[in-house]
Amino acid sequence: MAPPGHTEADLAQILHTGPFHLALRTALAVRGLPLQRVQHHLAHRGIKVGVTSLCYWQQGARRPQRPESLKAVRGLEELLRLPGGSLIRLLGPAGGTAEAERPATRSYRSLVEVPGAVEELLTELESPADGGLHTVGHHERVRIGAARELVGRDSQHVVRAHRDGIDRYLAIHHGDPGCDAERVVVRAGENCRTGRVRRHRGTGVVVAELLFDARLRAGETYVFGYGFEDGTGGVSGEYVRGFSFAGGQYVLQVRFHEDALPVRCRRFAQTSAGAPRGARGDLTLSGRHRTVHFVEQGVRPGILGIDWDWD
Repeated sequence: MAPPGHTEADLAQILHTGPFHLALRTALAVRGLPLQRVQHHLAHRGIKVGVTSLCYWQQGARRPQRPESLKAVRGLEELLRLPGGSLIRLLGPAGGTAEAERPATRSYRSLVEVPGAVEELLTELESPADGGLHTVGHHERVRIGAARELVGRDSQHVVRAHRDGIDRYLAIHHGDPGCDAERVVVRAGENCRTGRVRRHRGTGVVVAELLFDARLRAGETYVFGYGFEDGTGGVSGEYVRGFSFAGGQYVLQVRFHEDALPVRCRRFAQTSAGAPRGARGDLTLSGRHRTVHFVEQGVRPGILGIDWDWD
Protein backbone atom coordinates (compact mmCIF):
# COMPACT_ATOMS: atom_id res chain seq x y z
CA MET A 1 0.00 0.00 0.00
CA ALA A 2 1.35 3.45 -0.88
CA PRO A 3 1.74 5.94 1.97
CA PRO A 4 -1.44 8.03 2.04
CA GLY A 5 -1.49 11.79 1.58
CA HIS A 6 2.20 12.40 0.89
CA THR A 7 3.28 15.71 -0.64
CA GLU A 8 6.35 16.91 -2.52
CA ALA A 9 7.77 18.15 0.80
CA ASP A 10 7.28 14.70 2.35
CA LEU A 11 8.99 13.11 -0.64
CA ALA A 12 11.98 15.44 -0.36
CA GLN A 13 12.38 14.59 3.31
CA ILE A 14 12.09 10.83 2.81
CA LEU A 15 14.61 10.97 -0.03
CA HIS A 16 16.99 12.49 2.51
CA THR A 17 16.36 10.12 5.42
CA GLY A 18 15.26 6.90 3.68
CA PRO A 19 14.88 3.99 3.84
CA PHE A 20 15.00 3.07 0.16
CA HIS A 21 11.74 1.15 -0.14
CA LEU A 22 9.73 3.89 1.58
CA ALA A 23 11.31 6.57 -0.62
CA LEU A 24 10.46 4.59 -3.77
CA ARG A 25 6.90 3.92 -2.60
CA THR A 26 6.38 7.59 -1.74
CA ALA A 27 7.76 8.75 -5.09
CA LEU A 28 5.41 6.41 -6.95
CA ALA A 29 2.45 7.66 -4.90
CA VAL A 30 3.28 11.35 -5.34
CA ARG A 31 3.77 10.92 -9.10
CA GLY A 32 0.62 8.79 -9.37
CA LEU A 33 2.26 6.06 -11.45
CA PRO A 34 1.08 2.43 -11.18
CA LEU A 35 3.76 -0.23 -11.47
CA GLN A 36 2.56 -1.45 -14.87
CA ARG A 37 3.07 2.02 -16.38
CA VAL A 38 6.47 2.32 -14.69
CA GLN A 39 7.54 -1.01 -16.20
CA HIS A 40 6.28 0.11 -19.64
CA HIS A 41 8.18 3.41 -19.51
CA LEU A 42 11.38 1.72 -18.37
CA ALA A 43 11.08 -0.89 -21.13
CA HIS A 44 10.69 1.93 -23.68
CA ARG A 45 14.07 3.21 -22.44
CA GLY A 46 15.66 -0.22 -22.86
CA ILE A 47 15.52 -1.15 -19.18
CA LYS A 48 13.97 -4.51 -18.38
CA VAL A 49 12.52 -5.03 -14.91
CA GLY A 50 9.48 -7.02 -13.83
CA VAL A 51 6.42 -5.67 -12.06
CA THR A 52 7.01 -8.27 -9.35
CA SER A 53 10.53 -6.93 -8.72
CA LEU A 54 9.24 -3.35 -8.54
CA CYS A 55 6.56 -4.47 -6.10
CA TYR A 56 9.11 -6.24 -3.89
CA TRP A 57 11.39 -3.19 -3.94
CA GLN A 58 8.68 -0.78 -2.79
CA GLN A 59 7.51 -3.21 -0.10
CA GLY A 60 11.03 -3.75 1.27
CA ALA A 61 10.84 -7.51 0.64
CA ARG A 62 13.83 -7.30 -1.72
CA ARG A 63 16.33 -4.64 -2.67
CA PRO A 64 18.07 -4.01 -5.99
CA GLN A 65 21.70 -5.08 -5.99
CA ARG A 66 22.62 -6.59 -9.37
CA PRO A 67 24.03 -4.25 -12.06
CA GLU A 68 20.87 -4.43 -14.17
CA SER A 69 18.73 -3.70 -11.11
CA LEU A 70 20.83 -0.67 -10.21
CA LYS A 71 20.45 0.52 -13.81
CA ALA A 72 16.68 0.26 -13.29
CA VAL A 73 16.93 2.34 -10.11
CA ARG A 74 18.72 5.10 -12.05
CA GLY A 75 15.98 4.87 -14.65
CA LEU A 76 13.39 5.24 -11.89
CA GLU A 77 15.09 8.40 -10.66
CA GLU A 78 14.77 9.91 -14.13
CA LEU A 79 11.24 8.66 -14.74
CA LEU A 80 9.98 9.87 -11.35
CA ARG A 81 11.76 13.23 -11.75
CA LEU A 82 13.97 12.73 -8.71
CA PRO A 83 17.43 14.23 -8.09
CA GLY A 84 20.16 12.11 -9.65
CA GLY A 85 21.50 9.51 -7.23
CA SER A 86 18.79 10.15 -4.61
CA LEU A 87 17.53 6.55 -4.64
CA ILE A 88 20.90 4.91 -5.28
CA ARG A 89 22.34 6.70 -2.25
CA LEU A 90 19.76 5.08 0.02
CA LEU A 91 21.00 1.63 -0.99
CA GLY A 92 24.33 2.26 0.70
CA PRO A 93 27.85 1.61 -0.62
CA ALA A 94 27.94 -0.04 -4.04
CA GLY A 95 24.18 -0.28 -4.06
CA GLY A 96 24.05 -2.47 -0.96
CA THR A 97 24.18 -6.22 -0.55
CA ALA A 98 21.44 -7.17 1.91
CA GLU A 99 18.29 -8.86 0.67
CA ALA A 100 15.80 -7.24 3.01
CA GLU A 101 15.65 -3.44 2.99
CA ARG A 102 16.37 -1.63 6.22
CA PRO A 103 18.51 1.40 7.13
CA ALA A 104 22.29 1.04 7.05
CA THR A 105 23.34 -0.55 10.30
CA ARG A 106 26.24 -1.07 12.69
CA SER A 107 26.09 -3.48 15.61
CA TYR A 108 25.78 -2.35 19.21
CA ARG A 109 28.95 -4.32 19.93
CA SER A 110 30.99 -1.93 17.77
CA LEU A 111 29.38 1.19 19.23
CA VAL A 112 29.42 0.76 23.00
CA GLU A 113 31.99 -0.27 25.56
CA VAL A 114 29.49 -2.49 27.41
CA PRO A 115 27.88 -4.36 24.47
CA GLY A 116 27.08 -7.47 26.50
CA ALA A 117 24.92 -5.53 28.96
CA VAL A 118 23.02 -3.75 26.20
CA GLU A 119 22.47 -6.87 24.12
CA GLU A 120 21.33 -8.82 27.20
CA LEU A 121 18.68 -6.24 28.07
CA LEU A 122 17.51 -5.90 24.46
CA THR A 123 17.14 -9.67 24.28
CA GLU A 124 15.03 -9.66 27.45
CA LEU A 125 12.72 -7.14 25.81
CA GLU A 126 12.60 -9.20 22.60
CA SER A 127 13.75 -6.25 20.55
CA PRO A 128 13.87 -6.72 16.74
CA ALA A 129 17.02 -5.73 14.87
CA ASP A 130 15.89 -2.21 13.98
CA GLY A 131 12.60 -1.69 15.84
CA GLY A 132 10.83 -0.80 12.58
CA LEU A 133 11.59 2.90 13.06
CA HIS A 134 13.81 5.39 11.27
CA THR A 135 14.91 8.60 13.00
CA VAL A 136 13.89 11.77 11.18
CA GLY A 137 15.09 14.13 13.91
CA HIS A 138 16.43 13.88 17.46
CA HIS A 139 17.13 16.81 19.82
CA GLU A 140 18.94 15.73 22.98
CA ARG A 141 19.61 17.97 25.98
CA VAL A 142 22.17 16.84 28.58
CA ARG A 143 22.52 18.43 32.02
CA ILE A 144 25.76 18.47 34.05
CA GLY A 145 25.45 19.31 37.77
CA ALA A 146 27.42 21.27 40.36
CA ALA A 147 29.47 18.18 41.27
CA ARG A 148 30.37 17.75 37.57
CA GLU A 149 28.04 14.75 37.37
CA LEU A 150 25.57 13.76 34.66
CA VAL A 151 22.30 14.90 36.22
CA GLY A 152 20.06 13.76 33.39
CA ARG A 153 19.08 14.10 29.77
CA ASP A 154 15.93 14.83 27.78
CA SER A 155 15.08 13.82 24.23
CA GLN A 156 12.61 15.09 21.68
CA HIS A 157 12.38 12.41 19.02
CA VAL A 158 10.76 12.30 15.57
CA VAL A 159 10.59 8.87 13.93
CA ARG A 160 9.06 7.32 10.83
CA ALA A 161 7.80 3.73 10.69
CA HIS A 162 9.08 1.64 7.81
CA ARG A 163 6.67 -1.22 8.44
CA ASP A 164 3.12 -1.49 9.77
CA GLY A 165 2.17 -2.03 13.41
CA ILE A 166 5.02 -0.26 15.23
CA ASP A 167 3.90 1.02 18.63
CA ARG A 168 7.02 1.40 20.78
CA TYR A 169 10.61 2.58 21.00
CA LEU A 170 13.48 1.29 23.15
CA ALA A 171 15.61 4.03 24.74
CA ILE A 172 19.07 3.17 26.08
CA HIS A 173 20.83 5.03 28.89
CA HIS A 174 24.47 4.39 29.82
CA GLY A 175 25.53 6.27 32.93
CA ASP A 176 29.06 7.37 33.80
CA PRO A 177 31.36 5.14 35.92
CA GLY A 178 29.81 4.65 39.35
CA CYS A 179 26.25 5.02 38.06
CA ASP A 180 23.65 3.08 40.04
CA ALA A 181 21.23 1.77 37.42
CA GLU A 182 18.66 0.96 40.11
CA ARG A 183 18.34 4.66 40.99
CA VAL A 184 18.06 5.99 37.44
CA VAL A 185 14.55 7.30 36.80
CA VAL A 186 12.86 6.94 33.40
CA ARG A 187 10.50 9.77 32.51
CA ALA A 188 8.01 9.46 29.63
CA GLY A 189 7.06 12.79 28.07
CA GLU A 190 4.57 13.74 25.39
CA ASN A 191 2.82 11.13 23.25
CA CYS A 192 4.23 8.07 25.05
CA ARG A 193 4.18 6.20 28.34
CA THR A 194 6.72 4.00 30.10
CA GLY A 195 6.49 0.25 29.50
CA ARG A 196 9.00 -2.34 30.68
CA VAL A 197 12.31 -1.14 32.13
CA ARG A 198 15.41 -3.33 32.42
CA ARG A 199 18.56 -2.43 34.40
CA HIS A 200 22.04 -3.94 34.37
CA ARG A 201 23.82 -3.70 37.71
CA GLY A 202 27.47 -2.76 37.61
CA THR A 203 27.44 -1.12 34.19
CA GLY A 204 24.94 1.70 34.62
CA VAL A 205 22.92 0.55 31.60
CA VAL A 206 19.14 1.05 31.56
CA VAL A 207 16.85 0.11 28.67
CA ALA A 208 13.33 1.54 28.76
CA GLU A 209 10.35 0.69 26.58
CA LEU A 210 8.35 3.75 25.53
CA LEU A 211 4.84 2.90 24.35
CA PHE A 212 3.14 5.07 21.73
CA ASP A 213 -0.48 6.15 21.82
CA ALA A 214 -1.17 4.49 18.46
CA ARG A 215 0.12 1.80 16.12
CA LEU A 216 1.93 3.34 13.18
CA ARG A 217 1.51 2.40 9.55
CA ALA A 218 4.50 2.27 7.24
CA GLY A 219 5.43 5.83 6.27
CA GLU A 220 3.75 7.52 9.24
CA THR A 221 5.76 9.82 11.48
CA TYR A 222 5.52 10.16 15.25
CA VAL A 223 6.78 12.75 17.74
CA PHE A 224 7.49 11.83 21.35
CA GLY A 225 9.61 12.90 24.29
CA TYR A 226 11.35 11.11 27.15
CA GLY A 227 14.18 11.52 29.63
CA PHE A 228 16.44 9.85 32.18
CA GLU A 229 17.21 11.34 35.59
CA ASP A 230 20.59 10.09 36.81
CA GLY A 231 22.95 12.01 39.10
CA THR A 232 24.38 8.77 40.54
CA GLY A 233 27.73 8.59 38.71
CA GLY A 234 31.11 10.22 39.21
CA VAL A 235 32.68 13.15 37.40
CA SER A 236 31.56 13.33 33.79
CA GLY A 237 33.95 14.27 31.02
CA GLU A 238 31.91 13.51 27.90
CA TYR A 239 28.58 12.55 26.44
CA VAL A 240 28.41 10.15 23.51
CA ARG A 241 25.55 8.86 21.35
CA GLY A 242 25.84 5.69 19.29
CA PHE A 243 23.87 5.26 16.07
CA SER A 244 23.29 1.73 14.80
CA PHE A 245 21.35 3.06 11.79
CA ALA A 246 21.57 6.01 9.46
CA GLY A 247 19.04 8.74 10.19
CA GLY A 248 18.07 12.36 9.84
CA GLN A 249 19.13 15.35 11.92
CA TYR A 250 20.71 15.00 15.38
CA VAL A 251 21.17 17.93 17.77
CA LEU A 252 23.18 17.50 20.98
CA GLN A 253 23.18 20.24 23.61
CA VAL A 254 25.06 20.09 26.93
CA ARG A 255 24.20 22.51 29.74
CA PHE A 256 26.61 23.02 32.66
CA HIS A 257 25.86 24.18 36.21
CA GLU A 258 27.03 27.70 36.96
CA ASP A 259 29.39 26.34 39.66
CA ALA A 260 30.96 23.75 37.34
CA LEU A 261 32.09 25.24 34.04
CA PRO A 262 34.59 23.44 31.78
CA VAL A 263 37.65 25.19 30.35
CA ARG A 264 37.31 23.60 26.90
CA CYS A 265 34.60 21.71 24.96
CA ARG A 266 34.94 19.78 21.69
CA ARG A 267 32.68 17.79 19.40
CA PHE A 268 33.93 14.54 17.87
CA ALA A 269 32.95 11.53 15.79
CA GLN A 270 34.04 7.88 15.86
CA THR A 271 33.36 4.92 13.61
CA SER A 272 33.32 2.57 16.64
CA ALA A 273 34.00 2.60 20.38
CA GLY A 274 37.68 1.71 20.02
CA ALA A 275 38.41 3.85 16.96
CA PRO A 276 40.30 7.17 17.03
CA ARG A 277 38.19 10.26 17.50
CA GLY A 278 38.00 12.40 14.39
CA ALA A 279 36.05 15.38 13.04
CA ARG A 280 37.07 17.30 16.16
CA GLY A 281 36.00 20.89 16.58
CA ASP A 282 36.09 23.34 19.49
CA LEU A 283 32.74 24.51 20.82
CA THR A 284 32.21 27.89 22.46
CA LEU A 285 30.41 27.88 25.79
CA SER A 286 27.64 30.48 25.84
CA GLY A 287 28.14 32.82 28.80
CA ARG A 288 24.48 33.33 29.70
CA HIS A 289 23.05 29.87 29.22
CA ARG A 290 26.24 27.86 29.87
CA THR A 291 25.58 25.51 26.95
CA VAL A 292 27.39 24.07 23.96
CA HIS A 293 25.83 22.21 21.05
CA PHE A 294 26.29 20.86 17.55
CA VAL A 295 23.95 19.88 14.73
CA GLU A 296 24.57 16.85 12.52
CA GLN A 297 22.60 16.57 9.29
CA GLY A 298 22.13 13.11 7.81
CA VAL A 299 23.52 10.92 10.61
CA ARG A 300 25.54 7.85 9.61
CA PRO A 301 26.12 4.71 11.69
CA GLY A 302 28.80 5.40 14.27
CA ILE A 303 29.34 7.61 17.33
CA LEU A 304 28.91 11.34 17.87
CA GLY A 305 29.61 13.24 21.05
CA ILE A 306 30.98 16.17 23.02
CA ASP A 307 33.84 15.97 25.52
CA TRP A 308 35.20 18.65 27.84
CA ASP A 309 38.11 19.49 30.14
CA TRP A 310 37.77 20.61 33.74
CA ASP A 311 40.25 23.03 35.29
